[in-house]
Amino acid sequence: MKSLVVAALAMATAAPIAHAQFGSGVVYDPTQSAHAAQQIVQANHIYTTTLKTTQNVIGAYNLAQRMANLPQSLYTSYTNLGRQQWTVLTRPANTYGNSLPWMNAASTGYGASSANQTASVQRAAQISRYNSLSPQGQQAIAAQGATVDLSDAANTTSLQTVGTIRANSIQRETDISQLEAASHSTDPAQHTEMATLQRINQALLIELRTQQETNQMIQAQALQQIVGQKVQQDNLKSLFQTGNGYQQTFNAVTPQQTSAGTQWAFHY
Repeated sequence: MKSLVVAALAMATAAPIAHAQFGSGVVYDPTQSAHAAQQIVQANHIYTTTLKTTQNVIGAYNLAQRMANLPQSLYTSYTNLGRQQWTVLTRPANTYGNSLPWMNAASTGYGASSANQTASVQRAAQISRYNSLSPQGQQAIAAQGATVDLSDAANTTSLQTVGTIRANSIQRETDISQLEAASHSTDPAQHTEMATLQRINQALLIELRTQQETNQMIQAQALQQIVGQKVQQDNLKSLFQTGNGYQQTFNAVTPQQTSAGTQWAFHY
């Protein structure tokens, strides 16, 4: 093809301006010859472009075929990966019959409120003659009572959260195992682009669910920390109130004691 183009260009370049008469009766026209040479060059360019395009298509096809062929060794070599199993909670002795319900709630999330109350000291009602106390006394008792109530609520919430997460871990492990089996499968249908993207999507959803469970645990811990900080604040406030009351009592009692001592010394 290239030699033909070179010959045509040489003829077009070497041709004289005047018409040449061949013995066969054919008249050589340099204009038409140059036009024919240009068409040959364009045809050669089209041929080259088509050839490159064909080679690219064939290369892409061969790459797709290689990617479609299952590298079985890359999948089977990872099938022995160990799985992260949740540790089963140790069964308590249940000496007084109130430990097992608490452990069941920690494993399933059910009955957390009653289990927490059964395993704890029972919450008492308002103390007798609470309404007859001074406002300061009522506030002190109410603050301690609120700490008890809030601690019970936070502990119950945490117990239910942990139990629910542990109960869902069984189904979560099943879902992960199915994704793992599909990823290690030698079935070509499991390694199409859509199937792979779907597994990636499922894995991301599992990750989001796990993140939500982590957030639940964090907020449960935050509630317990808030209650713990409340205990510290109550103790600190009570200390200030006690110190203030001590100073007032000291100032009120000391003059009386001084006066009584003076009277006793004078009487003596």
